[in-house]
Amino acid sequence: MWMNALWDHDLAACQWGAVIGASLAAAACDLTSRRIPNLLTGPFFLAGLVWAPLAGGLAGLADGLAASILLAAPFIFLFAFAGGGAGDAKLMGALGMWLGLRSGVAVLLAVVLSGLVLAVAFAVAKSWLRPALANVASITRVFVYTAFGNRNLAETRSLMPDVKEMHTIPYGLAIFAGVCLAGGGIYVWGA
Repeated sequence: MWMNALWDHDLAACQWGAVIGASLAAAACDLTSRRIPNLLTGPFFLAGLVWAPLAGGLAGLADGLAASILLAAPFIFLFAFAGGGAGDAKLMGALGMWLGLRSGVAVLLAVVLSGLVLAVAFAVAKSWLRPALANVASITRVFVYTAFGNRNLAETRSLMPDVKEMHTIPYGLAIFAGVCLAGGGIYVWGA
C-alpha cells in the first residue's frame, strides 16, 4: 500500500515538475521576446502524449487529450478573434496533456485569475485601465454572442475591438503564475 502511495507521489512530482518547468521557460521567453516558441510547446506536448498513457494507461491518454482541448479552447478563441497569442494556446494544450482534466481545470481557472490580475496591474501601471476595460467588455459580449447567439463569423469579427487598439501583455507570465497557484493549491489541499 505504501509503495503505491510513494509511486503516486513520485508521478505527481515528475508531472508538476515538468509542467512548472515548461511554464517557467515559456514565461521567460514571453518576457524577453514576446513569443512562446514552438520548439518549447511542440516537444512538450509530444512528451505529454508519452507521459499520459505511461502514468494512466489509455484512460490517462484520453484524459490528457480532453484536458488539452479544454485548456487550449479559450486561448484559441482569443487568438482567432482578439489578437491573443497562438503560443499561449499551444502551451495551454500541452499543459492539459500532462495534467489531465482534474488538475487541468484547476490550472485553467488559476491561469485566468492570474491573467486578470496581471492585465489589471499592467493597465493601471501604463494608464490603460479605461480602454482595457472597454475591450474586455467587447470581447465578453462577442464571446456570449458567439456561444449563445445566432451570429456568423463575419458578424462576430465585426463586433471585436480593433487588434491594433488593444494592448497586450506577456501572458506566459500569467500561465506560469496560474500553474504555480494551482499546483500549490492541489499540493496543500491534497486534491
